[in-house]
Amino acid sequence: MKTLLFSSAIFNRNRVKFLYGLHETILEPYYVGRNKTGKKVVYGRINGLNEVKAFEYEKISNIKILGYEKFSPIIPIVPLFN
Repeated sequence: MKTLLFSSAIFNRNRVKFLYGLHETILEPYYVGRNKTGKKVVYGRINGLNEVKAFEYEKISNIKILGYEKFSPIIPIVPLFN
């Protein structure tokens, strides 16, 4: 069920709100996959930060798709110059 919700949010470019452990997180989901240890994870950017993080499925609960909030993925193609 989590994969279906995240896949829908990725396809429609919707932000997702969920509990990760005990912390509420708003995420711009990019990709669902597995980490080095074989655990299922979702990769995405936390709202307001410029880094992509992995979130383990087993620690995620209370997933809500924020249908009114769309996003454009930030893909660093050219390094930033000072």
